Amino acid sequence: MVLTPREVFLKLVWGVSEGRWDELPDLYAEQTYVEHPFAPSGDEPLRTREELREHFSAGKRLPPLRQEPANITVHETADPEVIVAEFEYRGTAEGGEPFRVPCVFILRVRDGKIISSRDYIDHISSARRRGGLDELIETLRS
Repeated sequence: MVLTPREVFLKLVWGVSEGRWDELPDLYAEQTYVEHPFAPSGDEPLRTREELREHFSAGKRLPPLRQEPANITVHETADPEVIVAEFEYRGTAEGGEPFRVPCVFILRVRDGKIISSRDYIDHISSARRRGGLDELIETLRS
């Protein structure tokens, strides 16, 4: 059974939340185009499943977080392959502080695989939730 764009999106955000890093690359087509336009250190698009495997493997090195996707709104578009998803990751940081990281993803899914994605993420909130705000500031300075 081929997953719909909405189903693929939900598998993606729940997979991130649950730390299923090894499974996430399989949600993408072999050739894909993933952008993070708000990335503080610049945006180098990810173009292959192998590049995504490397990208997601960084999650294994981070301390686990208790988080889940919340406030999910998925907008269908005139193009059946494209959705716009508004949501936030919500949870508790290592020190016990609650956090929320607002996101908007624009996905194109063909035959149940992501062929392109623009992921707009609040990187300041994301760095703060992992205790990496100082590192982010240093990245911005250099």
